[in-house]
Amino acid sequence: MALSRPSFNRGPRPPFKKKEAEHSINEFIRAPEVRLVGDNVESGIMSLRDALALADEQGLDLVEISPNAVPPVCKVVDYNKFIYEQKKKLKEIKSNAKQTVIKEIRFGPNTNDHDFDFKLKHAIKFLEAGEKVRAYVHFKGRAIVYKEQGEILLLKFAQALEETGKVEQLPKLEGKRMFLTVAPKGGKK
Repeated sequence: MALSRPSFNRGPRPPFKKKEAEHSINEFIRAPEVRLVGDNVESGIMSLRDALALADEQGLDLVEISPNAVPPVCKVVDYNKFIYEQKKKLKEIKSNAKQTVIKEIRFGPNTNDHDFDFKLKHAIKFLEAGEKVRAYVHFKGRAIVYKEQGEILLLKFAQALEETGKVEQLPKLEGKRMFLTVAPKGGKK
């Protein structure tokens, strides 16, 4: 006897949903009067029918750019070009936004002076490059009993970085780690 596969009846597929336009264009504008702006167009308030005729005459679209204004502001422009320009501006704004980089430096509760100095030099380099430094003491197992020692270590670290950075967050214990955040004093050099 052969095993038959169970058939799954999932029903008809849901229809593909097209993304709705961000702006009302041409016949989809509902206001009786609009304030018209755009190139090769006399700015002013006119009826929707006249604005549509003017846009059609130039072979362009009438795009509602400010629907909440009274009357709504519409622009005579090629809609695809308008969307392309908006995406381009948005991309440029994103690229100019500053990304904050946080470099982490790990200590143990019993870190010796040589390791401390070595990690301090790295922290100074990071701060001079304009990056934030997040130093933490990780307590393994029963080392949590030395949390005062870890706090002293982080405060000493913050004091040593006083010239190049400013403390954003004082030592704070979260689970098995005690954190300290230091931000650069000046901008990027």
